[in-house]
Amino acid sequence: MMNCPVCAKPMVVLELENIEIDYCVTCGGIWLDAGELELLFGDPAACTAFLNAGGPARRSKEKSRRCPICRRKMDKTITPGDHPTIYDRCRHGDGLWLDQGELQTILAHAPTSDAQQAVHALLSNMFTGPEKETP
Repeated sequence: MMNCPVCAKPMVVLELENIEIDYCVTCGGIWLDAGELELLFGDPAACTAFLNAGGPARRSKEKSRRCPICRRKMDKTITPGDHPTIYDRCRHGDGLWLDQGELQTILAHAPTSDAQQAVHALLSNMFTGPEKETP
């Protein structure tokens, strides 16, 4: 079992289409092992290109976090675009830490397909709760 790099509480493992997502029920953060975001994105090359189009988050006010695998400090990285997201990347390639809501923001940049839309909807419901119906 892995502990959360933010609040140090044990995380639960959720499996989604053979991808194990480590989820912290306390702070809502998500750990994705190396390659898992690319699988969720649906197009590994597009995912890599998107992430690489960003760069280091030089002026982040977030506290440095340690990788739950290697225990070394992770790099703060920012995505490109109108709504940039700062996420944590293991310097040794073990994976990515995403605070609550960051996965959905990143996946909004994924190529659209029926399968990907279903994955996005499932993730959205799992991590933010079902949408409320309007009366």
